Amino acid sequence: MLQALGVTAQDEELYRTLLRLPRSTLEDLADTGGHATSTLRRSVRRLEQLGLVTRLAGAPVRFVPVRPDVAVDVLVAQRQRELALAREGARGLLQEMAMEHVHESGDLIEIVRGRQAVAHRFMQMEQTVAQELLVLDRPPYAQALDQPNDSEYDLLARGVRCRGIYAPEGLERPGRLDELRRLVDAGEQARTSPVVPLKMAIADASVAILPLSFEQSAEQALVVYASTLVDALVSLFEVLWDLALPIAGFEATERQAGEADPAVSALVPLLVAGLGDQAIARQLGVSPRTLSRQLATLMESLGARTRFQAGALAVARGLAGADSV
Repeated sequence: MLQALGVTAQDEELYRTLLRLPRSTLEDLADTGGHATSTLRRSVRRLEQLGLVTRLAGAPVRFVPVRPDVAVDVLVAQRQRELALAREGARGLLQEMAMEHVHESGDLIEIVRGRQAVAHRFMQMEQTVAQELLVLDRPPYAQALDQPNDSEYDLLARGVRCRGIYAPEGLERPGRLDELRRLVDAGEQARTSPVVPLKMAIADASVAILPLSFEQSAEQALVVYASTLVDALVSLFEVLWDLALPIAGFEATERQAGEADPAVSALVPLLVAGLGDQAIARQLGVSPRTLSRQLATLMESLGARTRFQAGALAVARGLAGADSV
């Protein structure tokens, strides 16, 4: 339990014994735990250095544990100071990087190469974001999509606002739409647009990661720190956000759908998400001919001339729900 704070398993065992048996001597502890006195003496010394144990004056020497909540708070504060110093030292190490890895603009831009390195850098961004994460999502992906995005669930749970704009071709991957449903239920605000020009993520409007080239968008990435370029990328996201369609509750209620066929109501959120005919038919478990008939019925009921117009009208009339608007 305390190993993350530098306490070994053996020392923690001794500390727990003292919590149960305060004012014990080394001999008492040896009799209780079955360890040699010399071994216990070293453990007690380490616990004293960590502030978990104090000794009482007098003979024989007796040991008293410090209250766990007080002692752990002190250790956590100490570890935070150490991590802050390590972070500061890491910035200094930038001066030692090989020149091919450092952009001439200094520490405002970082180039990351390799699929695993790109995925790891994005994970670091997710772990450090404090207020808002903005994402433009389109293939190809540096990370496999067959596993839940647990890191985003953690962000949403601790109150980070997450907004994503998804390209329809990304939503057609098996399981992707189901995962997005769960993220929306957890609090993500999601929209879709046929125009997602690049992959990008921006954390707290202060750092952005985007592909170095479109052809190798999963292999090389550019990390941009607080600058006018980051401000411009945030503005680009907001423009695209205003033009995108919400990916809402994925199911229309009976009241919202009115007299529409239930099959047609199930079609609406998939249409709004921008999926192609084959992907929609696969999601609904119907044939392409049946889908064409349902789509024609929906467009006629909405008075829409195109698929995109049908999706926009469905959102405007509440047929796609309003969970993520």
